[in-house]
Amino acid sequence: MAEEGGADQLANLHLDEVTGEKVSKSELKKRQKQRTLGERRREKAAAAPSKPKVEKEVPAEEEESQLTPNQYYEIRCRNIQKLRQTQNPNPYPHKFNVTTDLRDFLRQHESIKTGEHLKDVEVRLGGRIYTKRASGTKLVFYDIRAEGVKVQVMCQAQEAAGDVPFEQQHEHLRRGDIIGIVGYPGRTAPRNRPEGQLSIFAREIILLTPCLHQIPSEHYGFKDQEQRYRQRYLDLIMNDNSRNVFLTRSKMITYIRRFLDEKDFVEVETPMMNAIAGGATAKPFITHHNDLDMNLFMRVAPELYLKMLIVGGLERVYELGRQFRNEGIDLTHNPEFTTAEFYMAYADVYDLMDITEEMVSGLVKHITGGYQTKFKTQTGEVYEVNWEKPWHRVDMITTLEEKCGEKFPPGDELHTTATNDFLKGVLKKMKVECTPPQTNARMLDKLVGEFIENDCVNPTFITGHPQMMSPLAKYHRDRSGLCERFEAFVCKKEIVNAYTELNDPFDQRLRFEEQARQKDQ
Repeated sequence: MAEEGGADQLANLHLDEVTGEKVSKSELKKRQKQRTLGERRREKAAAAPSKPKVEKEVPAEEEESQLTPNQYYEIRCRNIQKLRQTQNPNPYPHKFNVTTDLRDFLRQHESIKTGEHLKDVEVRLGGRIYTKRASGTKLVFYDIRAEGVKVQVMCQAQEAAGDVPFEQQHEHLRRGDIIGIVGYPGRTAPRNRPEGQLSIFAREIILLTPCLHQIPSEHYGFKDQEQRYRQRYLDLIMNDNSRNVFLTRSKMITYIRRFLDEKDFVEVETPMMNAIAGGATAKPFITHHNDLDMNLFMRVAPELYLKMLIVGGLERVYELGRQFRNEGIDLTHNPEFTTAEFYMAYADVYDLMDITEEMVSGLVKHITGGYQTKFKTQTGEVYEVNWEKPWHRVDMITTLEEKCGEKFPPGDELHTTATNDFLKGVLKKMKVECTPPQTNARMLDKLVGEFIENDCVNPTFITGHPQMMSPLAKYHRDRSGLCERFEAFVCKKEIVNAYTELNDPFDQRLRFEEQARQKDQ
């Protein structure tokens, strides 16, 4: 019976000619139907025109980022030349009316809520493009910097106004370009975070000045020290710290000017080219006057002319100006530098100490908001400085005696040959090297630099200088052989040098003769 049942089942199976299998009649019909439908689909697909393969369009900015600087410059120049010819748009328009300061914009509209737009408030702003991001052809974002701050600009095709179509407004813009923006303030409403970004929603973007060169990316920045100093303009574009140095310097000069003006000082300008090199012991730069056919010296200090003004009856004078010294270069010495030099009749060194403390402490408070600052050296040391007055005062000879464990000769003997031998012995004992010429003044200065100046981190007055080191300073009223002079040091560097002015011409001549003798020594 079993054998007969198996034979009946085999008799009911049908051969599938495609696969060679034997299947039931219903399964065979199902397979045949599927094959027929598949064949029809293939015939229909074969008859239909083939669709071209759509490649994702790469933004021009992304392609240009792979170019070398020279290639980028050539392509950019070519494109801008076309705009100059077509004037559509004019890449160098004469005027764009800026009515908005970006710093004020950020302060006034920081309270705008997410998704809020102030379409009735017109913003007209100029700035430089730092980043450009496109989302399709109808939406472009820019990060714009102006006046040291940054804002996002959002450009949508439906908001576009002006004579130039949306695409043409943006297709020529690149990082580094300076543009004019007409729009309104608002805050974006992103889907992936709760708070939006304060932005300018642009109605019109106008190219004001194209940048022909690639600027460094914000991600990598502009850090090469050599290039930063050779391309200072690019350093200012990319590094806020460099910009802040310029701004801080300007505030310092403004403060010093105002401080002295309020004390009835008169600002003057004295000659920068002189027939003789005077005012300080320094090697001058020499220039030639063609019409007079004579060499002139660039000034090393304005001192002599300022003293002439005091003699002439201007009792308080000052000058903020450049000095030129044809000498060495290091981290604290530059061939040309700016000084603030002032002279005050009927005052002495103690008045100048008080004025210096008041001016410099007030300057730090004005710039930073407090008296505590940090200073980081080139070698990585960090000094915490307290500029608040009164400043520490140290006597030069007394402090050297403490540091060296030696009793120094009296002040009126510091210029002698015996003192020269004594100082050589102290240098040898303390293992301090002083290169020739080993004059008394140079050896004392070396000891001061090693054992006093290196301790002056907070503002410190060093007083009690020997007369031989200060030929223009008046003798000390109480201590023979010394003079009324001070040097102010901060972070181990000198920032101020001042003294009671020597007004005795006979004493002055003796000082110069002693200085010449020291030089011969």
